[in-house]
Amino acid sequence: MAVLSKGRVSKMMLEILLDLPAGTKSLKDNVALRLGMVGQLSTTREINAAWNETKKKAAKLHPDRFILDDRGILHWNDGSVKILDKTISSANFIKLNELADTHNCNVNSMVSKLISLYKKNKVK
Repeated sequence: MAVLSKGRVSKMMLEILLDLPAGTKSLKDNVALRLGMVGQLSTTREINAAWNETKKKAAKLHPDRFILDDRGILHWNDGSVKILDKTISSANFIKLNELADTHNCNVNSMVSKLISLYKKNKVK
């Protein structure tokens, strides 16, 4: 039986998260420790569910302070974390696969070759 609802624990976590000094490492551990008696009486599953909700809220409500990467890890938005752009249009994806097929290689090696050629031509 849960001591508090997931939403209430998540709200408490967000308040604690906003009070942490910038650059604090291990955000989840620090927040969980500062929950006090609520954290001790809650199960790991409840804490994890509330933390997942808190991460999303923090990144959405405070993008100037927090950033959520592709793997779902919450980081301080201090410029040290760069989110990779993984989108490619379907037309370019098809062209890239066709180009790899004509050269009898996979897409990964084709991209590596294209990058190395780009770097060589850019230097000249």
